[in-house]
Amino acid sequence: MAIDIDHFKKKLEDEKQELEAELAKVGRKDPDNPSNWEAKPTERDVSQADENVVADAISDYEDASAIVNTLEARYKDVKSGLDKIKHNVYGQCQVCKKEIETDRLEANPAARTCKEHMN
Repeated sequence: MAIDIDHFKKKLEDEKQELEAELAKVGRKDPDNPSNWEAKPTERDVSQADENVVADAISDYEDASAIVNTLEARYKDVKSGLDKIKHNVYGQCQVCKKEIETDRLEANPAARTCKEHMN
């Protein structure tokens, strides 16, 4: 069964935009490496704050870092899917080279493997 490439390209492009918007809320592009994202530094002035304020600022930054890491991993998967479309290898299992099932791609358009080779 042939994969509807245009359908999945649209899904991936839409998800990429959503992820970029979510990443921008909690992170920013790394100025030293624009292909990576990093959590935004806290906006609290902790220079003369008591230790509870400092602890809250550190906790907020750690939470944002965890969110950025999760979103960035998905963002990279989505970009990889779009790259596969560009190179005409989208929908091919990275392990066995068979076509990935359509229902799997519907659930996860950035899937890298068929159901047999899922984690």
